Amino acid sequence: MTESEKKIKVTRKTRPKIGVYVCHCGINIAGVVDVYALKDYALSLPDVVLAREYKFMCSDNGQNTIKEDIEAGLINRVVVAACSPRMHEPTFRLVCKEAGLNQFLFEMANIREHATWVNMNDSEGAYIIAQDHIRMAVAKARMLLPLEVQKVSVEPSCLIIGAGIAGMNSAIDLAKEGYKVYLVERTPTIGGHMAQLDKTFPTMDCSACIITPRMVDVAREKNIELLTYSEVVDVAGYVGNFEVTIMKKPHYVDQEACTGCGACVEPCPVSVGNEFELGLAPRKAIYIPFPQAVPGEYTIDMENCIQCGICARPDVCEPDAIRYDDKPEYLKVKVGTIIIATGWDPYDPTPLKQYGYGRYPNVITAFQMERLLSSYGPVLGKPVRPSDLKAPHSIAFLQCVGSRNFREGGNKYCSRVCCMYATKQARQYKEKHPESDVYIFYMDIRAFGRGYEEFYESAAENYGINYIRGRIAEVWEDKEHNIVIRAEDTLMQTPIELTVDMFVLSVGLEAMADADKVASLLSVQRSEDGFFMEAHPKLRPVDTLTEGIFIAGVAQGPKDIPDAVAQAKGAASSASALMAQGEVEIEPYYSVVLDHLCSGCRTCQSLCPFSAIDFDEFKKIAVVNSALCKGCGTCVSACPSGAMVQNHFTDIQLNSIINFAVKQPPIENGGK
Repeated sequence: MTESEKKIKVTRKTRPKIGVYVCHCGINIAGVVDVYALKDYALSLPDVVLAREYKFMCSDNGQNTIKEDIEAGLINRVVVAACSPRMHEPTFRLVCKEAGLNQFLFEMANIREHATWVNMNDSEGAYIIAQDHIRMAVAKARMLLPLEVQKVSVEPSCLIIGAGIAGMNSAIDLAKEGYKVYLVERTPTIGGHMAQLDKTFPTMDCSACIITPRMVDVAREKNIELLTYSEVVDVAGYVGNFEVTIMKKPHYVDQEACTGCGACVEPCPVSVGNEFELGLAPRKAIYIPFPQAVPGEYTIDMENCIQCGICARPDVCEPDAIRYDDKPEYLKVKVGTIIIATGWDPYDPTPLKQYGYGRYPNVITAFQMERLLSSYGPVLGKPVRPSDLKAPHSIAFLQCVGSRNFREGGNKYCSRVCCMYATKQARQYKEKHPESDVYIFYMDIRAFGRGYEEFYESAAENYGINYIRGRIAEVWEDKEHNIVIRAEDTLMQTPIELTVDMFVLSVGLEAMADADKVASLLSVQRSEDGFFMEAHPKLRPVDTLTEGIFIAGVAQGPKDIPDAVAQAKGAASSASALMAQGEVEIEPYYSVVLDHLCSGCRTCQSLCPFSAIDFDEFKKIAVVNSALCKGCGTCVSACPSGAMVQNHFTDIQLNSIINFAVKQPPIENGGK
């Protein structure tokens, strides 16, 4: 379709001529209610001059029907009774625009989700509800006014929050397209959780061999400004013109002077738990997280440093890089788009007392097991029991710890990776110790990815890993620090009491602990599970409801590495497409101030969640920044003098809907 050169002029005085189009939606609507009767009912409503039905209004034929009626001058307002506006409102607005009609003279009645789907066994009730929705949509359509979109320029640069495997892939893709990228990571190194893994399933590739070259590529890319040990502290502005404040935390080591020689580490008298090794090994107060860290310069942990001055001595640090008086720096940047790739946290099983984590030394999490298996981990890839540092002869894994748990404190969702990483770790240990006994207690094995089912089958058949379907009721420790497990084999319907040397909890993935802070900074939504919510799960899986902000990787929900990388590339593509336009349209659903009614009380300014309202000190009235305003309506409902009006949702329009909802309008036979 191409946009019509002829523009249909509609003003406040133009008599409404409404066309109502009822969609069958296959049998989703037509299988529950009589769409022909709905069409006839629509014709009885005021100012409705035309009504049609079609099997799929969203199809080309359906759209062309609407377009032809507009171009023929039969109608100057459109109501489509079909599915959710979230799905197809943009589709039908575009039809209006292409036909020369202002796209905001369109209204949608959701009779699928709100009528037929929720009343499939009550056709009569569904029909009455569908009538109500059509009647209310027509009521609003009668009061609609033409609106015009605004266009704003887009800054050709992107902020990416989080430098794990998803954030790095998004950054490299955008940088190669010529866009400036600010890659912010709050820890001293990039790489994320993937840098902690030993191997990846199902191919058993070395994780470090995959991610380390990617980390180096990021550091070398001239279009990427790498901001490690930094945090985003403020975000203002709107799509295409975000103004971001980034705090660069003090390293207390001059990052340009430091050569990464490591001479300062050995003389440091302070040892603390190593976060990268999940507490399984110590590190010094001056440190790099792991040998392949990028950047490779050192950082001082000032919370634990005693400032003894040893590392600053000339015979220890020849480049004189130690800076005990280092201060935070604040960097302000302007970007057109933002990608959230903040990753995830592992579930903390401490509250699950029945599993003994935190009480028994030989109960560990799968992520601690990952570090024990790692060739550059605390035991150089030779796992041992924490209690006596001896290689275990038997290990049991428990699946779904913290996932698929409907009790308080648990997560209802499946974390998607636990079945495969437990199988991978069990196989790795059997490769090192073929004589050992390895058990995996599971509810269901979810091997959904490419090659995953074969990987699982091979683990059982070729490596002798024992899969036991059942839940563990409790565990306790014997005198030798062995773990005694009491469970039930639900396939055999028999109780089990099993003694193993080490017990591994396959914990799930959770949203980052500070996800709420990030959501507040960026004005994006989170779903029930705590992860950032996409605009549409199928059609817009990398977009958020805040224009210009995208999500990638596990920040959106649990997924494996291939899916995280695929989504990262999708987010980069979406951000690139937006920036390539040079400008972006902003919908005119913003609030407008009626100057003669505004009393200057500033109530709206204090309540606005998007900081879109300023105050004109000369005129003593509120002023709305239309680019920042998201049309939430908070200011409209709060204004004591009625000076705030929201486009497309005015009091007249909403009152018309309410009046038609509670009172049947007179039958006017097509409005005549």
